[in-house]
Amino acid sequence: MYERGKAHGFEAKKKGINVLLGPSMGPLGKLPAGGRNWEGFGADPVLQGYAAAQTIKGIQDSGVIATAKHYVANEQEHFRQSWEWGTPNAISSNIDDRTMRELYAWPFAESVRAGVASVMCSYNQVNNSYACQNSALLNGILKDELGFQGFVQSDWLAQRSGVASALAGLDMTMPGDGLSWADGKSLWGSELAKAVLNSSVPVDRLNDMTMRIVAAWYQLGQDDATAWPSEKDGGGPNFSSWTDDEEGLLHPGSPDAKEKGVVNKFVQTQNTTEGVDHDTLARQIAAEGIVMVKNEGDVLPLKRDGSGIETTNEKVKIAVFGDGAFPNAAGNNACKDRACNTGTLAMGWGSGAVELPYLSTPVDALHHNFDGDRVDFSGLADNSGKKVAKLAKEQDLCIAFISADAGEGFVSWNGVKGDRNDLYAQKGGDKLVKSVAENCGGDTIVVLNTVGPVILEKWIDLPGVKAVLIAHLPGEEAGNALADVLFGDVNPSGALPYTIAKDEKDYGPTSGIMYLPNAIVPQQDFTEGLYIDYRYFDKQSIAPRYEFGFGLSYTIFKLSSMFLNPQGLSGATPAPRPDALVAPQLSTEVPDAAEALWPKGMKNLKKYVYPYIASLSTIKVGAYPYPVGYATPNPLSPAGGAEGGNPDLYTTALKVQATLTNTGSVPGQAVVQAYLSFPPNVMSPSGKPIDFPVRVLRQWDKIFVGTSNEEKRQPVKLELTRKDCSYWDIELQNWVVPKGEFKM
Repeated sequence: MYERGKAHGFEAKKKGINVLLGPSMGPLGKLPAGGRNWEGFGADPVLQGYAAAQTIKGIQDSGVIATAKHYVANEQEHFRQSWEWGTPNAISSNIDDRTMRELYAWPFAESVRAGVASVMCSYNQVNNSYACQNSALLNGILKDELGFQGFVQSDWLAQRSGVASALAGLDMTMPGDGLSWADGKSLWGSELAKAVLNSSVPVDRLNDMTMRIVAAWYQLGQDDATAWPSEKDGGGPNFSSWTDDEEGLLHPGSPDAKEKGVVNKFVQTQNTTEGVDHDTLARQIAAEGIVMVKNEGDVLPLKRDGSGIETTNEKVKIAVFGDGAFPNAAGNNACKDRACNTGTLAMGWGSGAVELPYLSTPVDALHHNFDGDRVDFSGLADNSGKKVAKLAKEQDLCIAFISADAGEGFVSWNGVKGDRNDLYAQKGGDKLVKSVAENCGGDTIVVLNTVGPVILEKWIDLPGVKAVLIAHLPGEEAGNALADVLFGDVNPSGALPYTIAKDEKDYGPTSGIMYLPNAIVPQQDFTEGLYIDYRYFDKQSIAPRYEFGFGLSYTIFKLSSMFLNPQGLSGATPAPRPDALVAPQLSTEVPDAAEALWPKGMKNLKKYVYPYIASLSTIKVGAYPYPVGYATPNPLSPAGGAEGGNPDLYTTALKVQATLTNTGSVPGQAVVQAYLSFPPNVMSPSGKPIDFPVRVLRQWDKIFVGTSNEEKRQPVKLELTRKDCSYWDIELQNWVVPKGEFKM
């Protein structure tokens, strides 16, 4: 995860990018059909937080500012922003105080603790206040309680007010937009200058915005001219998002700017002398992301010469079925923003998608790997019809490829408007598997590329389906990575980052997408609280098809000799909040309005955003109706005091030791997961019962275990913090370790 982030940062820096808009940890995954779930790491806050923190460290160790997004609770694409879905206002995610801290804000706390320099606020409303102008979220939780020192930036069109968003804690707005897409009528720009000059926005708020942005610049060493060359020396963005040609418009956002120049310098970033081989890294990441959920009779791994597969033919006959094994005939990047599920599914769609530099497809990788002298390999890029059954009957082994796609809500494909319409395989995938498995002359292997959980019940128990690999979204090295696992060059070690249910209803009554608005301002009540994904299954005693964290290997692991060593905590709540450093004191005097006048002789590009005002007559000083209590400092949160929160929250509370043994015949990696169960019968300070999930993930590690005497046993060492053993008490407004017996 760290190396992936470092590679992102390295490539961004080589392209002259100062800020990367990732990683994503929101949506968290409350809704399994959510369109942008694939941009994050899974349906658990600890998983999301750890993965985000490692990604952030990697990006920022490369000198690039990372962005934790989308803050917060943007769990579906439908109605995510004003007018995109016909409603004048975005959906409101209505969340209680404890659920916010223990689920949705948790990964952001880990991101802040990792030193993230930027946080992006989301489109939606939270408790009926837009996330980018919600003071409780930005000033309260993020900047006070979590100790965030960087700058908050809006998503495009997520800012819905000028002064209100400034007072609520927004520090930077995305350029080019006001209340409509690319209208150039910024809610800040000259409007922010006016608001400061007429005393609507206090100068100390402007100072705070500026200091946070500039401090991030210096913190990441972006003032270093040797690391970040000036534009005249070839620095700055050296590519264009608007053309693939070397030359193009220098100011494509302005309709009246016709100047052209070199906009693409085609700087190589993937394989350089300074960085590692990113193609190899991408292949490793893709292979480790594959989860094997079924392998009856050890049908996998395969042999390249086909040995072990029964046949009556001169050569072993093996075929792949489904267009998911093949390239998109129109080109890897033919669909804008990757918004189509055609060919090998390498990624979801939307602003989180990228241009594929190349694509290794399964059909090509398998053709390259199988021994042509002993294996008759063929394929059919067809998901239905008589051809499937006919070809399958002739094979000794069949491999079926199916998929499920989704993405950002500004674009749709085949009736999928961002969020998926259901949790089944798309393009007739279930019928394809049934047709192949019921007709194949030998065993059938199923490969699923998907953005999230898929219901497998229509075929998972068919006698012919012997193995199932969930390959997720493998990117450019899709085929090679899959081949590495199929042939055993890589022992599968992936674990499901979500639960796979037997029925969509098993995820709970509030787990579905709101496809139709229930009010002018759509209201989405998170009444399930802490109970999403595996937590809900546990609470309701529902047996899933495959549980969160599940994944098979080609070897067998045994976990033994577990020892728990409590470290002893002083008190139920963390130590008193430490004193803060004294912030730099800057002038709060309102500057002379004449300083903001448009500079003489400077060209004004239409739709570009400038801080300058046209006339002094636009500045009218008067009393601004600040929110009630705005001038009265709020008491500091006892849960705050450092980046990520009160530093005592991260005091080690429990050390876990165990031994992991490989009892099989091949080396492999195991993901050891530590789940914590809280004590029963916990009461709040006022005597109210506190409910807890059956168990919650709190720590894990991926450990390599060999087969030699020296390597087949490996120590497992995990540590849990005070926060890991705490719940958020809404009465104390603090983290509390309950009394009683915990179970691991």
